[in-house]
Amino acid sequence: MQTDKKIAAHSDGDAIRLNKYLAQCGVCSRRDADRLIAEGRVRVNGQTARTGQMVCAADTVMVGKRVLGQQQKVVLAYYKPTGVTCTERDVHAKEKVSDLVRYPVRVTYAGRLDKDSEGLLLLTNDGDLIHAMMRGSGGHEKEYVVKVHKEITEDFRKRMEAGIYLQELQQTTRPCKVWPVGKYTFRIVLTQGLNRQIRRMCAACGYQVKSLKRIRVLNVELGALQRGAFRELEDAERRQLYALAGLSTDFEEGMV
Repeated sequence: MQTDKKIAAHSDGDAIRLNKYLAQCGVCSRRDADRLIAEGRVRVNGQTARTGQMVCAADTVMVGKRVLGQQQKVVLAYYKPTGVTCTERDVHAKEKVSDLVRYPVRVTYAGRLDKDSEGLLLLTNDGDLIHAMMRGSGGHEKEYVVKVHKEITEDFRKRMEAGIYLQELQQTTRPCKVWPVGKYTFRIVLTQGLNRQIRRMCAACGYQVKSLKRIRVLNVELGALQRGAFRELEDAERRQLYALAGLSTDFEEGMV
């Protein structure tokens, strides 16, 4: 077929998988993109797309009657309030990030923050950044301010820093940095993101978390951002984020 030849001719460094392209264009997630392709709702150069197909900048991609175009990568810093869920699929969630953040381009979270916690959440339309930030082996620093129900002791601090075996996850947490900033409040810097990790670590030490706020992800800080508000990362800040995440900082090239 003519379409196959055209795509094959461009299946070099500038070509990417179609599901990734749909996600980067803000249509949907890669998983949902695969479903759209399988349902025959995506066309490339006038032909029904195939699962696993590669596309490049010269190809015309349509979802229904919508013609997709290139989009510049964007990263937002969002102050997620408590009670808001990081999900796009839970129909029972009362408030979802996707419902509250109104932005011209579809963005999704690069690293979760549980419903009962608040603070910095990175949102982006760049699938590569999302995968890099969600990858547990990346060792990306995330900093939190935590308030607990009783006075912090030196023994508690040392146990938290050394790493704690979490029975329910059957995993020992990585060594981390912990320092008190008040009688009942401490800061902690993690390099992993286990499910409800800080709450589980505190519980294992006999402490109950009363509040938890993320204030930094790599070089991006929550700063003076208000609850429920978001801002676009400045160019230098964004480039540093990409470099720390192990990604290219060349934003002007590629199919995004």
